[in-house]
This record gives sequence, C-alpha cells and structure tokens, in this order.
Amino acid sequence: MTSALAFEKLTLGYEALPAVQQLEAQIPRGSLTAVVGPNGAGKSTLLKGVTGTISPLEGHIRFDAVSRRDIAYLPQQSDIDRSFPLSVMDLVAMGLWGEIGAFGRLSSLQHTRVQEAIATVGLTGLETRPISALSGGQMQRVLFARLLLQDAQLVLLDEPFTAIDARTTADLLRLVHGWHQEGRTVIAVLHDYETVSQHFPETLMLARVLVAHGPTAEVLTAENQFRARQMCEACAGPPHNCGRQSA
Repeated sequence: MTSALAFEKLTLGYEALPAVQQLEAQIPRGSLTAVVGPNGAGKSTLLKGVTGTISPLEGHIRFDAVSRRDIAYLPQQSDIDRSFPLSVMDLVAMGLWGEIGAFGRLSSLQHTRVQEAIATVGLTGLETRPISALSGGQMQRVLFARLLLQDAQLVLLDEPFTAIDARTTADLLRLVHGWHQEGRTVIAVLHDYETVSQHFPETLMLARVLVAHGPTAEVLTAENQFRARQMCEACAGPPHNCGRQSA
C-alpha cells in the first residue's frame, strides 16, 4: 500500500530536549490511524512535526502521497484563544484561507459553502454567535466545519473528542469516517482506548519512542500499554534512559 507519509529516524523536541525519539513508521495513504500513549509520550509533538510547527532534531518526515500544503490540522481546544472577537461564521470561513488569502472577501458561492459546512456540523442558526459564547461541544463542531472547508487529503486531529458530550462525539466521528471513506488519510491523537478500538483500524503507540504500530487489536494489548507506561516513566529521568523499561 502506498504511504501517505513516513517517519525516518525522526527525533522531535524543544530546545534540544527530545519528546519523540528515533521514530520509524509509515502511515498508509487513506488510513485511519490513532496515535496513543501515556501523558508525555510525544503524541501532540508528533502532529506538530508533521505540520512543520517544529523542525526535526534528527531524521525527517517524508511526504509521499500527500504534501505539507495539503494538511488540515485540528489543535487541542486549550491551544485556541477563544477571547478573540470572532463569530462562528468568521472562524469557519478561515477554512477557505487558502483560496481567499488573509484579506480576501467571500464570494457568494464561498459564503454558501461556509453555511453548508455549519449546517453539516449541526450549528445552523448560530452563525453570528461569538466563539467565546460557545460550549465545548459547539466549539469543536465549529472547528470541524473549518476542517470540512479545507478539503485536505491529510487530516490531523489532536484530542478531538476531549471534554465534549457523547452526541457531539458521535456526530464528529461520522465526519471522520466520511473522510476515511473518501480516501483521505486521518491521524488522530486519542486517549480513550474504547473509541480507538471501535473506530480506528490502525494504531501507533508512542512512549517517546515507538512501542507498536499496526492493526489496532494487535497494538492495544495490555502488555503494550504496560510497556508504554514503563518506558515513559524511564524517559522522565535522564535522556539516555529513554526507551529502556524501568525495573
């Protein structure tokens, strides 16, 4: 199967402190992959490396069937400043930034596309509401509507279902499955292993280093989960301990 992208001896980190080390893995084109692991495992860092927000300390990310210009990225809600005076319509329309630029105006057709995206996520009637007045679930729907308009072949989701209600989670999972059925490549950082087991065929487990990668049933074993916790605990110490299991 053709890979969408590949990690080749990839080390990522901040100020020379590694958060992901020597990662070797390929993400197949059109796959639906969960990235899991304990807190501090480097999951969000990996997505930031793919988007180019941070540069590799070593190794590199090879783009095969997709390009870095064709990425839609959903950050964690905690990374978004909701005090900025934007309406639902304004934020969703940012998904068309690649078409209209920073200062362009929406055409009639583009305005209709924004409204259709808002309707798809179930927020019709809230177009003028400030994002500061939205619930967590409503905000996540808005961010998914923006992703819809980006129309990217590679979709990166960082904790997309955290702190939202079950109905919103189910609705957004339907969108994720829709992207998968369209042949897009989706990579999602997740902490709920039940959601991963039920909805994500492939899983990559990190503990700063690679623990396992492949079919979800083979990766989400109790043995791998225990090993990942041990490895993350080891990585909390001196850097040279990373990748070793604690005693």
